[in-house]
Amino acid sequence: MAAGATYEPIATTTLGSAASSITFSSIPATYTDLRLVLVGTASTAAPDIQVQFNSDTSTNYSRTRMAGTGSTVFNGTTSNASYIAADYTGLSTTIPSLYEFDIFSYAGSTYKTMLTKVAEDRNGSGDVFVQVGLWRSTAAITSIYLFLSAYNFAAGTTATLYGIKAA
Repeated sequence: MAAGATYEPIATTTLGSAASSITFSSIPATYTDLRLVLVGTASTAAPDIQVQFNSDTSTNYSRTRMAGTGSTVFNGTTSNASYIAADYTGLSTTIPSLYEFDIFSYAGSTYKTMLTKVAEDRNGSGDVFVQVGLWRSTAAITSIYLFLSAYNFAAGTTATLYGIKAA
């Protein structure tokens, strides 16, 4: 993101009840980059938040990640997946987690990269996580789908999508 960039909120979703997914659609192509911020919990202990773009469920996604829990360090790569998984330990049922997804050149004609940062304070047993995800498509991103497979985001989970314009 360019220095001096301006963040403009595009849409915010706050769940009034548990839901298995959050979708942002009809994303305009008028920004240089996107930032999606999610703060929330799960109804039951849940695995990774999973991300897909433009309803693409084919194996066009990959990621390189590293994480730490204070006692364990983890790194790895995944290729040819049907989504980008975005976490190490998953969502807690009681302590909110902070997720930041930065999506670069989302409207451009090159493959799309996404930097994910996660901070989870679990009263001394939380973790930090960072990864770079790749969507191998040259299509502009017009929708973002966040989901937990067979699990639910808890009521009160909030996600805000920002458009970023260069100053």
